[in-house]
Amino acid sequence: MNRRDFLISLTASVIFGGFAPGELLAEIAKKTSLTTLEDHDDHIKDYLIRMKQFNKHHRGDIFLERHKYHLLKSSVKRLKRLQQTVGHANFYLLSFDEARKTARNYSRVGRFAKDELSFLQEIFYGDAKLYGFFGDKPIKNLTDRIQRRTVVKIPRTGNYLYKGSALNTYKQIKRQLGNQVILTSGVRSVMKQFLLFLNKAYQNNGNLSLASRSLAPPGCSFHGIGDFDVGQPGFGANNFTERFTTTKAFNKLSELGFINLRYPKDNLLGVRFEPWHVKINTRI
Repeated sequence: MNRRDFLISLTASVIFGGFAPGELLAEIAKKTSLTTLEDHDDHIKDYLIRMKQFNKHHRGDIFLERHKYHLLKSSVKRLKRLQQTVGHANFYLLSFDEARKTARNYSRVGRFAKDELSFLQEIFYGDAKLYGFFGDKPIKNLTDRIQRRTVVKIPRTGNYLYKGSALNTYKQIKRQLGNQVILTSGVRSVMKQFLLFLNKAYQNNGNLSLASRSLAPPGCSFHGIGDFDVGQPGFGANNFTERFTTTKAFNKLSELGFINLRYPKDNLLGVRFEPWHVKINTRI
């Protein structure tokens, strides 16, 4: 069994079989020889190293084929022009169809070429497990829209939150922590996730595996249905690092029971530890 197949099997067993990682290894041991189990242990160690060194290239990472790299480059540049044209806040809610229409109507953006659209569709509908992302995919259709009546813009943040559980959780946090905590990222449309994910891959020579260790592929981000990120004022980019766990804001959030992480430490989803990411109970 190769590493990719093993990790898919491992993750499926954890998520769908109800095993904790230790229990899973015991279950594997019943069915495999000692030599095979040692190989599995090596795979797990290799996997955990990748997660801790998430921003580095690793042997076995999956890169875009060379002939598609130019599509990655042109798509990222067009998405950046599109975001600049509609504004960052509006871009958080922009749907795929709205993006196509806006690009077509503004010459400074330029209409999406057919091969770019095919490339975006391939990224969205492709199997992210092939390059190492094993999380769920809450958004199934590329053309799904965020209904503006279902979200509310949070003052002085430039971000939106879904009404209901997400907004109520945020209000509880603010009531108890006040200015000790800030909203750093809320609702993200598929197009916003495209820009974040593809730009990360573009900055790293088309390495899809590296990009997926930090950013969920389009359709796979729970920011699209409820989750949000928080931080400590004045902590800047460190709010998106493990250093956030050293802040008063994180400690207080943990103490009050608000930390229910989507991507905990040493998770088996192919995603780095995200202590700033607040998980909202949704249908998934």
